[in-house]
Amino acid sequence: MGKTIPQAKAAVGVVGASGYSGELLVQLLLRHPHVDLTCVTSRQHAGKRVGDVIPSLRGVADELVFVDSDAEKLAADDRVDLFFLALPHGVAAGYAQPFVEAGKKVIDLSADFRLTSPEVYQTYYGNKHPNVNLLKRAVYVLPEWTTGWEKTPLAAAPGCYPTGVLLPLLPLMKEKLLPTSGIVISSYSGVSGAGRKVAEDFLFCERAESSKAYGVSGHRHLSEMEEQLSDVAGEKVVLQFIPHLAPMRRGIATTIVAPANGHTVEELYACWEEAYADRPFVTILPSGQTPDTQHVVGSNRLDMSAILDKRTDNFVITSAEDNLMKGAGGQAVQIMNLWLGYPETAGLL
Repeated sequence: MGKTIPQAKAAVGVVGASGYSGELLVQLLLRHPHVDLTCVTSRQHAGKRVGDVIPSLRGVADELVFVDSDAEKLAADDRVDLFFLALPHGVAAGYAQPFVEAGKKVIDLSADFRLTSPEVYQTYYGNKHPNVNLLKRAVYVLPEWTTGWEKTPLAAAPGCYPTGVLLPLLPLMKEKLLPTSGIVISSYSGVSGAGRKVAEDFLFCERAESSKAYGVSGHRHLSEMEEQLSDVAGEKVVLQFIPHLAPMRRGIATTIVAPANGHTVEELYACWEEAYADRPFVTILPSGQTPDTQHVVGSNRLDMSAILDKRTDNFVITSAEDNLMKGAGGQAVQIMNLWLGYPETAGLL
């Protein structure tokens, strides 16, 4: 998968292109060597040229115009083979259904199809799941980990925080190198992780030179992490997850403290090397060399490393990623590349 390039370019569309993730998707897809971006939607900007709304694309997207986000009309558009949904949770499901019925491939960047349990979705998102029947057909796709997903009509792209947590922890949990409780995670996200919205907490004067924890009990992404880790562990995994807002535009730095229970850092690294050998977007740094967000922002790469603190018998695992790339739009393009048979790195390097 991801090695044989189809002769004809695939036609793709982005629904909800006025947010940070949607805008980044447009930028990536316009420069992608194997696809044609034929449809970009935004209720706010319908009728405007893409280059006028996204100034960085002046001269690149002069002929592309935003269209209205009418789900039925978009589903009937025979020009589009695959749609990206860069929409809020609760809204995306309303587009996914007609697209899937029309035979389109769908990559959803919202939370609507990340959880297999409608009950857990309601607990963490506060509303009943918008489409339980379609949920049963969707697959959560973390490209470096998920297998056997290619025949799904709907791929759910992971959240930004979970990507930085799951890539380090999934292989370790599978090989029983970590316990299913007692793991404490702290993540620091750039303000773009909150989306493009006007709110007091995200004003420049509130965030500059300031950092704070939020959602310290029951953050929505915790449900996604625990479900995926529980699945590979074969039993319930309970995490302590503490997200923070950091005074930067982009990037997520994550620190994970997990009981080693007598295991060695060499065992941990051997497990990682086996799991991620030859995967282009996971970089395993030497023990003691901690990842830095400035080294990954703008890339689709996740850097990670670990040490064993012998005094406490804890592993201290760190990772860094760009929340808008590996945590959102870049990872969605990576999923598309694998799904359509393109090189995994196409349009991302």
